[in-house]
Amino acid sequence: MNMINIDKQHLTQYVSDAETKQMLEEIRDAKTTLVSGRGKGNDFLGWVNLPEEQDVSIVNSIKADVACLAPKISVFVVIGIGGSYLGARAVIEALQSEYMHAVEPRRPFVVYAGHTLSEDYYHQLLQLLDREDYAVAVISKSGTTTEPAVAFRIVKSHLESKYGKAEAANRIIAVTDARKGALHDIAVKEKYPMYVIPDNVGGRFSVLTPVGLLPIAMAGYDIDALLQGARDMRRICLENDSFDDNPAMEYAALRNILYRKGKKVEMLVNFLPNLKYVSEWWKQLYGESEGKEGKGILPHSLSFTTDLHSMGQYVQQGERLMFETFISVDKPSSKVDIPVDEQNLDGINYLVGKSLNEINHNAELGTMIAHRNGGVPVLKIQIPQIDEYVLGQLIYFFEFACGVSGYTLDVNPFDQPGVEAYKKNMFILLGKPGYEGQQLV
Repeated sequence: MNMINIDKQHLTQYVSDAETKQMLEEIRDAKTTLVSGRGKGNDFLGWVNLPEEQDVSIVNSIKADVACLAPKISVFVVIGIGGSYLGARAVIEALQSEYMHAVEPRRPFVVYAGHTLSEDYYHQLLQLLDREDYAVAVISKSGTTTEPAVAFRIVKSHLESKYGKAEAANRIIAVTDARKGALHDIAVKEKYPMYVIPDNVGGRFSVLTPVGLLPIAMAGYDIDALLQGARDMRRICLENDSFDDNPAMEYAALRNILYRKGKKVEMLVNFLPNLKYVSEWWKQLYGESEGKEGKGILPHSLSFTTDLHSMGQYVQQGERLMFETFISVDKPSSKVDIPVDEQNLDGINYLVGKSLNEINHNAELGTMIAHRNGGVPVLKIQIPQIDEYVLGQLIYFFEFACGVSGYTLDVNPFDQPGVEAYKKNMFILLGKPGYEGQQLV
């Protein structure tokens, strides 16, 4: 069942039906290239069939590890950077209470490391870990990427000092390469429980592997429902070749039409703060997949209504270089009404009887109309609610659309050669062995 709908009512003055129909054959060709495995980067297409082919024994093993470990910890540290943590964080923060640590103390509170080199961040993290019972997932294909390697060394040392080496080994789960790499070798030597990152799945497409499933399950969420949502969206994406029946193809088409009209920036907009990390995951997915060879739409994100009071002015009247994609959620998971105030000094008694969700939706609609009339094309991705099943659909929808969109741009959507430049400069500046005398790039 498709839970995702593309709403184009605020796009019609910028993209005509004729333009969309004209794009259909090109998008179909890009989809065929993706599904057939004949395109650039075709050795990283394991994610395409992953929801259908996910090994049940792996899912069951994750559940067993969670059942064993979760009851004795209050904090679960996820060490990773980029795709090694963003997908899990997107799902967890979309589902959990903003005040989860206070409201749901029986669930492990997931915290993150390996995504920064901030000394203050690690000092504060260690202060937290001094007080809490915790365990760790370290996620890295190689085990030598600087940020997570530094984090793991720091956290591993703390864990062993706090619990002893033997017990620490029971509290570390490695997610890494099946056969090689520093983290693989450490995990084998120390006898850590270990899960494999598939060779044919790149980091930013890995949320439905143990990379994402382990932290999501440890946070207390239903990974079976997440995978089922992805399976159902996969069938929709693979079995349908029309825009009416395939929202991923339609999204890929619309964004490429707008790109060719000079709209070089796409802003993913939400009106719910718990979708912030869905936007962060989406930014990596599209930024790393399309931003190469001097091409690509720049992915940006905004959280409204908050950012309407900071970026709203630019969006309304700044340079017309962007379009907006709204993720719109029909139903919230709770209800809060506006109370009556007899004095009405703030002047908002006209809102009495309306829920915050109704007010928020009218703010969303008013924003779409204002931005559309201000020269910004607006398209809307409509979802019914935020739960594991819908998030599974949304993840696969964005992944499939990304592959199709990348091939439409005629780039390799599955490599990221530009990421290596900053690493080389950092190694030269820090004096890493083997980099002596090399020139900064």
